[in-house]
Amino acid sequence: MALNRKARPVLMFPEHCTSNRELSNMKRLAPIALALAVTCLSQRAPAEDWPVWGHDGSRNMVAPDTEKNLPVAFTSGQMKDETLDLSKAKGIRWAARLGTSTYGNATVAAGRVLVGTNNEPPKDKRFEGDRGVVLCLDEKTGKFLWQLADPKLAGGKNVDYDGIGICSSPAIDNGRAYLVGNRCEVICLDMAGQDGQAKVLWRYDMRDELGVFPHQATSSAVLIFGDRVYASTSNGADWTAKHIPAPNAPALICLDKNTGKLLGVEQSGISSRTFKCNWSSPSLATVGGKPQIIFGGDDGFCYAFEPDPQNGVLKEIWRCDANAPERRKAKHGTPKGACGILATPVFANGKVYIAIGQDPEDGDGDGTLVCIDPTGTGDVTASKRTWMFPGIGRSLSTVSVKDGLLFAADFAGFVYCLEADSGKLIWKQDTEGQIWGSPLLADGKLYVGTQSSDVFCFAAARDKKVLGKTSLDGAIVSSPIVANGVLYVATEKYLYAIDGK
Repeated sequence: MALNRKARPVLMFPEHCTSNRELSNMKRLAPIALALAVTCLSQRAPAEDWPVWGHDGSRNMVAPDTEKNLPVAFTSGQMKDETLDLSKAKGIRWAARLGTSTYGNATVAAGRVLVGTNNEPPKDKRFEGDRGVVLCLDEKTGKFLWQLADPKLAGGKNVDYDGIGICSSPAIDNGRAYLVGNRCEVICLDMAGQDGQAKVLWRYDMRDELGVFPHQATSSAVLIFGDRVYASTSNGADWTAKHIPAPNAPALICLDKNTGKLLGVEQSGISSRTFKCNWSSPSLATVGGKPQIIFGGDDGFCYAFEPDPQNGVLKEIWRCDANAPERRKAKHGTPKGACGILATPVFANGKVYIAIGQDPEDGDGDGTLVCIDPTGTGDVTASKRTWMFPGIGRSLSTVSVKDGLLFAADFAGFVYCLEADSGKLIWKQDTEGQIWGSPLLADGKLYVGTQSSDVFCFAAARDKKVLGKTSLDGAIVSSPIVANGVLYVATEKYLYAIDGK
């Protein structure tokens, strides 16, 4: 997307999330090991932590049932000379200063909190200037422990936009963190850090190795499955937003988790059909006892791939067009035109749920929420597209599904409750603020942050009810998460740890 100086590229989150008020913004596992990995990842992650984007590989934005007594509202501090004063705050355990632009969704594991942001102001005078940053904080206190602070790409805002930092949601796994950095690299870090800085174990440069051309930002969350890491490449258009410089570069890759060695790439031609950029994050489904890697392409198709690369290729299982036929006939970028997929696919109740969307700078427009039966092969658009809900606007958001209900949000600022089995609309609520992130379902409540600085708490029920609303210090363009009984919400400048006490 062509952005002005204050506008921001989308992130995914959305992995990977501007306002009217301000456009500020080869196989490695043996069959037995593979089966064990499927069993492990089919279960939800430990209740205490939120180690990866979407809590686990399903990417369903639902907290474990053990999370109880979460607050419906709280009182934030007051800004004094660009510093947050918490002396009159209520329900805030701590608030940690981030940068001035925070798209990276937080993750929590092993007593650490990781969050992507930018380098304003620098945490370490040894590393000044515009950089992509991941901060590691102490979970109990919010104290700064270490950071990754990578310089920007020399290509400028066309490939690494000014001031947006790192948009990836780091995945924490067995003392390591895996993420997509601002320099179009997949990075593995040692969670211990060293001398206040990240200890990098390996990097895989997707530009040098695969010829990838990121469109203004590299943004997605990686998927860890067994000994593999799956990542979107963010391959996309050039500054014109019309020409794809690398149409044959893959949109999805698979790496060895321990070494960073390339194991496989998709060869479904996604990049050649891409509208703007592949920012969606991969997810995991278990279908008929077998794993599938689910990926939303910016060509508007949702794909499933076999997780085990064969001769360096991720074999496609099925694809489904998330656009209705009439959309394909209309021009991309127009209100009713075809859209790509920026949100993360969710696997729940044996189905895949995904919303279409596009670059926010294209403005609001019609969207669609789609439910897919993942049991088919080939092009399943006609046979396995279970239902479509065209009443939603373009969306960047990942959905949450539980107890027969599906909760979604669109960029225009509406929150939706639908029947998960039928796609029937139950209720709709205007938050009066654009929504970049995703709704979180936890403790019978639905938390949604808006670009207008508000955190809404709804009852996660068929009866529409706003339980609470809290205004924070600035725009919220990432997603709330919960870990160890604490709700985490990031504004552009602060990460709040909220326990209601």
